[in-house]
Amino acid sequence: MALAIFDLDETLIHGDCATLWSEQMGRLGWVDPESFMRRNNELMDAYSHGKLRMEEYMDFSLEPMIGRTPEEIEHLVTPWVEDFIEPIIFSDATKTIAEHRKAGDRILVISASGTHLVKPIAERLGIDEILAIELEVSHGVYSGKTVGTLTYREGKIARLLDWLDAEEENLEGASFYSDSRNDLPLLQRVDYPHVVNPDAVLKAHAESAGWPIHTWK
Repeated sequence: MALAIFDLDETLIHGDCATLWSEQMGRLGWVDPESFMRRNNELMDAYSHGKLRMEEYMDFSLEPMIGRTPEEIEHLVTPWVEDFIEPIIFSDATKTIAEHRKAGDRILVISASGTHLVKPIAERLGIDEILAIELEVSHGVYSGKTVGTLTYREGKIARLLDWLDAEEENLEGASFYSDSRNDLPLLQRVDYPHVVNPDAVLKAHAESAGWPIHTWK
């Protein structure tokens, strides 16, 4: 049994779940939609160019959730996943997940988005195991802070290695699917890197390295 690892945003879904949740917080009246999304898009542009400090984005994006309970957020995220995420799941992604499941592979989603979003989206895809950015809960409510190593760039490798130790697993025969240059460190660590709808930098690297390039719809 090998690992089949998937990035989430723009890999399994046609969009970025954190940005879509930011839009939802605007609809909920938690933020001013125009100014909040302007800042969100500035930070996501930095991400697309490999220049984002993920700590800065998390501080920004979690601020509207400070003082809210995990139960409240879960109650709101569940219908949001159904209404806004399900329609943008790539059908080719679900087919590939099914192929790995049929082969007996262990499936893991590793994402630079928060667990409050990644967990319910992965569950909708039938995937129980995730590594994502952990949110701090203090006195029963979200503090707006994160916990531990952020699953971003090299942080994905650090978290994955800890998970492998805890699960007595290894990367022998592992596959990893991603769209982003930010995931090059992990793509270079697995036996079977797969590039999905890649950005320009990742596409150029994949072409030179001879990695498979997939166009998922």
